[in-house]
Amino acid sequence: MKFDVYGIGNAIVDIVTEVDLDFFERNQVEKGVMTLVDEKRQLTLMKAIDMKRSRMTGGGSAGNTVVAINQFGGRSFYSCLVAKDDLGSFYLKDLERNGVKTNLTFEDCPEGHTGRCLVMTSPDAQRTMNTFLGISSFLSPKHLDEETIKNSTYVYLEGYLVSSPLGLEAMKRTKKVAEQNNVDVALTFSDPSMVKYFSKNMEEIVGASVDLLFCNEEEAMIFTGTDSVDAAREKLRMVAKRFAITLGANGALIYDGDTFVEIEPYKVRAIDSNGAGDMFAGAFMYGITHGHSHAEAGKLASLASSKVVEQWGPRMQPQEVKKILGDLVS
Repeated sequence: MKFDVYGIGNAIVDIVTEVDLDFFERNQVEKGVMTLVDEKRQLTLMKAIDMKRSRMTGGGSAGNTVVAINQFGGRSFYSCLVAKDDLGSFYLKDLERNGVKTNLTFEDCPEGHTGRCLVMTSPDAQRTMNTFLGISSFLSPKHLDEETIKNSTYVYLEGYLVSSPLGLEAMKRTKKVAEQNNVDVALTFSDPSMVKYFSKNMEEIVGASVDLLFCNEEEAMIFTGTDSVDAAREKLRMVAKRFAITLGANGALIYDGDTFVEIEPYKVRAIDSNGAGDMFAGAFMYGITHGHSHAEAGKLASLASSKVVEQWGPRMQPQEVKKILGDLVS
């Protein structure tokens, strides 16, 4: 079977909750970024929130993206690692329900704890994440399906993996197999903290170049050592054949390999920014693998990400995604 996108990333169950603005200072949490924590720290935070106002959903940056690709009508495959526990079973069933293929079966899962992320949404619509990677930190090259990589149009690498030595090796191997078989390589920086604190690892993955890069404006400037999007985009051209820089309420900037395309934003009433970048990447990759230009794919991605921030959680229901496609055509 031919796949549009082969993704590799952390398998994380999201626990999405609402907190007030005072919560972060009160509990010494860095607001607006993803922070890796151990299980003890995460459990302490979970005791400090109102779990009755929380809900559980499948997550993980690349996981959200491959699910979105399938919901739009594409074909995606995901290599990840969960533990043989209740959350692991929940995660694999969630992939199956969304039509995402994987080479991981529950019977083959190791003992341990499936990764989970406490997603704290504040009244300003910012999302702050504290992630316990659990068994996902042991994702390694042995968990890849190299034949499926060869039979995909793109591979999609999740930037969060650079924080794990084994994850970094898995990214490198995926990229190498893809390049050897003329499969395009897409990379998402995932979060400013990954670019800031693991810059050397991220540079190793980028290497001479990647075919398609996803980042937001902060990540773009940190990676390139610049203080403006205009300066960052010029430097990114040296390491990415094509790229998309999301600009929040100002839309996005696409480089299609020849020209820059400004993508207009859609007016929204944002309540939760969790998953906006993941949805943008999923919609965009669906577009470019289904005959759409980069400008058309950018417009679809902008619309899709504007819809996901108007709801709680990083994913939409399949019928909502189909409506987005209908709205774009009309």
